[in-house]
Amino acid sequence: MKPIELNSENFKQTISSSKPVLVDFWAVWCGPCRMLSPVVDEIAEEGGDFVIAKVNVDNEPSIANEYSISAIPTLLVFKNGEVVNKSVGVISKEEILAMLK
Repeated sequence: MKPIELNSENFKQTISSSKPVLVDFWAVWCGPCRMLSPVVDEIAEEGGDFVIAKVNVDNEPSIANEYSISAIPTLLVFKNGEVVNKSVGVISKEEILAMLK
């Protein structure tokens, strides 16, 4: 399954899941984002008891501002609409999976 592309219409509903929701904040021009993106996509393809989503900060600056995203890539893990984990920069697949536990 591909990551869900989030926008102002579907963001709140998606992060309100009882399953952990990993949100990748990224931009097309961001080199480190291009390094992390295939890893996030791979986790989404493999599936699991979580939701994988992405926010393009250039297209959705209000969401990025709401969560004080000042550097990208930033990964936030939500559970029931609340941030329970955060990572800034490129991290390994194992580290991302550990964030979802």
